[in-house]
Amino acid sequence: MSLKYAVLAALLEGEASGYELSKAFDVSLANFWPATPQQLYRELERLAGDGLIEARVVQQERRPNKRLFTLTETGRRELSAFAAEQPRRPGALRDEFLIKIQAMDGADPEATRALVEERMSWARGKLARYERVRERLLDGRTEERYLAEAERIGPYLTLMGGIILETDMIRWCERTLAILKRRAPLS
Repeated sequence: MSLKYAVLAALLEGEASGYELSKAFDVSLANFWPATPQQLYRELERLAGDGLIEARVVQQERRPNKRLFTLTETGRRELSAFAAEQPRRPGALRDEFLIKIQAMDGADPEATRALVEERMSWARGKLARYERVRERLLDGRTEERYLAEAERIGPYLTLMGGIILETDMIRWCERTLAILKRRAPLS
């Protein structure tokens, strides 16, 4: 899959500037499709050139004009076709951290513990961000009520996936640290 479909899916939320899309990627899509602002802006230009999105310029005083992007009908049809396709195969996880853990035997145990603690800290930070997004989406409603009433539930379902992944990463890190502690040589 390309960044193209992630951008089109983000625009299902409505009209957005490149800056707003960048923030949306940081918060809601980063758990499964990260992108830099530069990648997003390049992709927005391509999508506009392909007629999948359109842009309008908003004049601003004391600030540069901004462009707001929306999906075209062609973009909606292409995104719908993409969403209905069967994936070729599940995506592969590529994580340098896990390679380091795989190769940790014989390495400095303190350095390994520090790597795991850092990953756990990142996971806790991401989980806290995802929980804030969840609270904002629910806006005082129960999850059941939100899922019954919300116009779109896809963003919530992917957010749930991110919450589960980070929760499991924290549990894995805690277990890994406990194992490393038990295996530490007696001083």
